[in-house]
Amino acid sequence: MRNLLMQILVVASTEMEIAPFLAQFPSAQYLITGVGIPATCYQLTKRLHQFDYDMLIQAGIAGAFFNGPALGEVVLVSDDCFADLGIGENGNWFNLFEKGLSDPDSIPFSNGWLSNTEPNINNFGYPLVKAATVNRISDDPSWIKSLSEKYEVAIETMEGAAFHYVCLIERIPFLQIRAVSNWVGERDKRKWAMEPAINNLNIALKQLYSKYQALA
Repeated sequence: MRNLLMQILVVASTEMEIAPFLAQFPSAQYLITGVGIPATCYQLTKRLHQFDYDMLIQAGIAGAFFNGPALGEVVLVSDDCFADLGIGENGNWFNLFEKGLSDPDSIPFSNGWLSNTEPNINNFGYPLVKAATVNRISDDPSWIKSLSEKYEVAIETMEGAAFHYVCLIERIPFLQIRAVSNWVGERDKRKWAMEPAINNLNIALKQLYSKYQALA
């Protein structure tokens, strides 16, 4: 007999980030990828080649640039990018598109961005933001300023663009939901809002998961 429930996979880099959700939905399908772009690309692609899903939701905490959302705030990512993939030259930073090493509109990119075209993304009441995905977390003010100004992004993560990249190539609907735990560059974790961020993230994740289940 066919399972009529929508097949949803919840993806996170660490189990800690989605622990409250898993406690309430113990039968939910989920994947803990590990931190970073390589782990996310490999683990997610491997899972998608083993099972079929109707919807993927990546949930996690994020750092916010000072022009971005407030600590603890929940956002949905509309566009993401591999922000530190490129070339440093004469004190300037260029991405692969700017140097002609890659086509900014080659699949899965759109004008250099990994954009989410999920039609329901506007229907949940959370702000839509652009994100930068990086391989290194830095407290260097000049690097932070450069990233913020170059890409005009609101948040920074270490996995988001990898998630978008795989989902777009595999043509599976997806959402990336994030809650702000800290300001980008702030390494003193006593000044982070980890507890409210995880609490708010999981409230939002439960809402999204339940709504997509109801669409089946």
